[in-house]
Amino acid sequence: MRRFLLLFAVFVLTLSAANFKLYLKDGTYQLVREYKTEGDRVKFYSIERSDWEEMPAALVDLKRTDAETTARKAELEKHSQELADEEDARREQHSEIMKIPRDPGVYTLENDKLRVFPAGESVLRNSKGRSVLKVFVPVVNGKQTLELNGEHSQNIVTDPNQEFYLQLSEMEPFAIIKLMPSKGIRIVEEISVIPVAKESEEMRTVVPTFTKQLTDNGLYKIWPQDPLPKGEYAVVEYTDGKVNIQVWDFRIQ
Repeated sequence: MRRFLLLFAVFVLTLSAANFKLYLKDGTYQLVREYKTEGDRVKFYSIERSDWEEMPAALVDLKRTDAETTARKAELEKHSQELADEEDARREQHSEIMKIPRDPGVYTLENDKLRVFPAGESVLRNSKGRSVLKVFVPVVNGKQTLELNGEHSQNIVTDPNQEFYLQLSEMEPFAIIKLMPSKGIRIVEEISVIPVAKESEEMRTVVPTFTKQLTDNGLYKIWPQDPLPKGEYAVVEYTDGKVNIQVWDFRIQ
């Protein structure tokens, strides 16, 4: 349907481009499709009467007619190019989308080749030790940290402006965050638990990003607003207030 509307718009522009005003020196004009000067006569094809006619060239304001016709043709060509560029962008985006799997996860296209990022296994540290984060975490008073094992990610990215494709498992918030390396680990976020309310506050270092929704079923493109300095990062999908987070870690090197 979109392609049909685009072709129709191009057709309308092409059709209207063929019609313009042949100005007369008395201030009136003839709506014509074509005109040409032959000696002291101007021949033109009248849109109103669908036939060729002619009149003395002395009656025609050729300077005004030529100037307006040239300007109008340039404007119509610009609009036509914009429509063509829009169609090219639509086709390019469609091709881009078709390269990304519909399975939930994080992907990149590097030299037009698909790269799949494995999900990291988050570990929760509190006063009672460490445990693997599954879906929900029991509320424990005090502070906790969510961690990944190892000080460096095995998933190396060399482009500091890398675009990531995220197919969401649920329609939830997502972001790129900076990880905090520590001895043998990388901290994803710090969690403060309010004792009375039994609520948790999650604190993570979010990187400013641009995002673009590519499909209605949760496929997004996300990339940093500024080049990422060397370091440890992750694309995350999370549920606010529930310590429910999926992590796809990477390292800029």
